[in-house]
Amino acid sequence: MREPRPPSPGRPAAAHKLRWVSARDRDWDGVRLHVVTGKGGTGKTTLAAALALALASGGKKVLLVEVEGRQGIAQLFDCPPLPYEERRVAVAARGGDVHALAVDAEAALLDYLEMFYGLRRAGQALTRFGVVDFATTIAPGMRDVLLTGKATEAVRRRVRPERAARRGARDEARAPFVYDAVVLDAPPTGRIARFLNVNAEVAGLAKVGPVRNHADRVMEVIRSPETVVHFVTILEEMPVQECLDGIAEVHKAGLNVGGIMVNMVRSPLLDPAGLAEAADGAVDVEAIARGLRAAGLDRPEQVARELSGEVVEHARRLRAETAARERLTAPGRPRYALPHLGEGVDLAGLYRLAEALREQGAA
Repeated sequence: MREPRPPSPGRPAAAHKLRWVSARDRDWDGVRLHVVTGKGGTGKTTLAAALALALASGGKKVLLVEVEGRQGIAQLFDCPPLPYEERRVAVAARGGDVHALAVDAEAALLDYLEMFYGLRRAGQALTRFGVVDFATTIAPGMRDVLLTGKATEAVRRRVRPERAARRGARDEARAPFVYDAVVLDAPPTGRIARFLNVNAEVAGLAKVGPVRNHADRVMEVIRSPETVVHFVTILEEMPVQECLDGIAEVHKAGLNVGGIMVNMVRSPLLDPAGLAEAADGAVDVEAIARGLRAAGLDRPEQVARELSGEVVEHARRLRAETAARERLTAPGRPRYALPHLGEGVDLAGLYRLAEALREQGAA
């Protein structure tokens, strides 16, 4: 498998123009589990991957976890589909590794059965009869416990050198963590609180026993100061409203709200005064036509009318985006502006987004 490496060093030209928060060393010191959610179409998986790259920068080791079965991470990093196995997929800028894992509920259940009951073989037999799908369909909370459980296990996992293993749990607790951070590409905003609040989901399934104990351990990590939920949005009415609703729901559930990642931010093509005039429809079409005639272009009047329409549309879109941006100040959370990549998101674009997050203090 090819390991993508960062392109030639260089900071995004638009990074300083897009910064909405003061530069700080890091906004999330002490956080080890970064949950990323957002409305479909906002670039949630892309920014989860960019955040993993940013967090790994400078020699760190980060795990990027996918739970929706779409293999979006593999597509972003241009690698084969991910198995249920942690694999290195990228080298971050200034050193550091990003590993990735696509969590499958069935495989996670086999791990669970082996961990608590020593029943991996029996679990494999159950999967052949479709019992696993049946169980997680009638009890969807169980599926969420299995998916979140794998991410939280990676957060707690420590290096186990032979010496620490021989001396017992006390030395093992002092060992370094395997991963400096874990980034969870979570389900969309509409169901993020339910997905993470696994204790409530399993309350009707198990009051005591291994299932309940497992859920309690998962929630211990998710509710701790080591975990935050970041929200991805774009500057449009519906995604912004869903972002605000999701923040309120996560806060109500007693979970820690992280930052707001505003994706696909466009740079203005005019100065503020020109934008204001254009948004009101005040565009000097004749002046544009004169410039086109001076340049020797054909049909200057028609082209000028078409260009003026595009200028008005651009100005009005930016006016609407400014209003949407102001609404995002209400939660009082750090906000990060990510540039619109007109050429699409390739590996070089992914590293640009990671650098923009790092420069703005997200990592």
